[in-house]
Amino acid sequence: MSKSIKLTKDPIWSLLRKVTIPASVGSLFQTFYNLVDTWFAGKISAEAIGAIAKSFPIYFTIIAVGVGLGAATNALIGNSIGEKKERIASLYIAQSLIFALAVSVLVTLFGLNVSNFLLGVMGSDANGIALTREYLDIIFYGTFIVLIQISLNGTLNAQGDTKSYRNVLIFSFFLNIFLNPLFIWGYGFIPGFGIAGLAIATVISQSIGTIYLAYKVYNCKIRKYLKIECFIPKFEFLKTLVNQAVPVMFSMLFIGVGIFNILYFIGQFGDLATAGYGAALRVEQVFLLPVIGLNTAVLSIGGQNFGAKAFGRIRELYTKALFFGCSFMVVAGIILFFGAEFFVSLFTDNQEAIKHGAIYLKVAALIGPIYPAFFITTAVFQAVKKPLYSLYLSIMRLTAFPFLSLWYVINIRGGDYEDIFYTIMITNWLMGIALLIFIGYFLNNVFKQNKPLFSY
Repeated sequence: MSKSIKLTKDPIWSLLRKVTIPASVGSLFQTFYNLVDTWFAGKISAEAIGAIAKSFPIYFTIIAVGVGLGAATNALIGNSIGEKKERIASLYIAQSLIFALAVSVLVTLFGLNVSNFLLGVMGSDANGIALTREYLDIIFYGTFIVLIQISLNGTLNAQGDTKSYRNVLIFSFFLNIFLNPLFIWGYGFIPGFGIAGLAIATVISQSIGTIYLAYKVYNCKIRKYLKIECFIPKFEFLKTLVNQAVPVMFSMLFIGVGIFNILYFIGQFGDLATAGYGAALRVEQVFLLPVIGLNTAVLSIGGQNFGAKAFGRIRELYTKALFFGCSFMVVAGIILFFGAEFFVSLFTDNQEAIKHGAIYLKVAALIGPIYPAFFITTAVFQAVKKPLYSLYLSIMRLTAFPFLSLWYVINIRGGDYEDIFYTIMITNWLMGIALLIFIGYFLNNVFKQNKPLFSY
């Protein structure tokens, strides 16, 4: 961790660069990791790509819980550091790890017992369900490793350290290139596991990364206050973690529900449509990486500044992050629009799947410039300890409005495949504009001020 980073004092542009770039690079390699998995799945079969795509909304349960846990850990430790209460921050480190272990048991049981039903709803037949479960079951058995890793990363992010997790993701990417073929097709005494080999490789990579992050936390600045007794469960700290994490978890779960919702309607156009959409999603994720990095940066920087009551810096942080994010997504959208067919063809040579994936990417290019408003505003909600607003936003943007709109367009109006994405584009832009109007009033209410948002 760079000791020169001072989240409550350094210039905002400098902090955005120092925190966002490592987070974005880490996310880039996380996406490369997923792209490699998709590429190897394509080498198994087109059905394997479809299985990976359909596993995502269910696997997203782990991601959702992890993001909630990481955001809560980041915000609460960051607030404590901003208030100069480092002993309290150290208690949150330990209690976050306890929380991670407890909730991992619940997530594992959920995944193992509900997957068949959810895959059936998405249109998978018996063979498709069996193929997807080969991958998903192993992933869910490794849930506790993922959540511990995210808890540790939340601790580091709260101190401005986004480099350590970046290092983990870079290492995991290269390790994955070696482990995937080893466990998919086998070598020597190691048998071939097929699609399950992708999951085995993932769990091994995550285990090594978790050990490294534990070492980094053990050597961080507030480590001197971390004692064995900190790991005794403390109800008041766990309650605060739950109150901060659960709304974020559910808001993220609604992202999974939103993807599930989209896959439900896409599934009506066949498995190749699902495969094309799944490949296109991987491509889109690459172009969203700086925005995801901004989300991490705004949460880390905003959390400490809220604890220090530096409200003017939070306003400045919001507007500058928004400007950068929207500008980047305009440029990214141009690249996505004109390169759609090429990008999808990197993952499959099936022309029907390429056509369906390209349709999505071209519409996604038009949605992109409004995405930063959602990512950055969500981070501000969490940083100022108002995570329920993230949940409200997710319910409206990802489930209620899209489902009703898509149901009307596809089932009532008889819309085509591409109409799914044009409907999503319209709902996102309407929600984004409304959110930008709302956030100014929200910050004035939280800060007990009456200042315009876009001046500081």
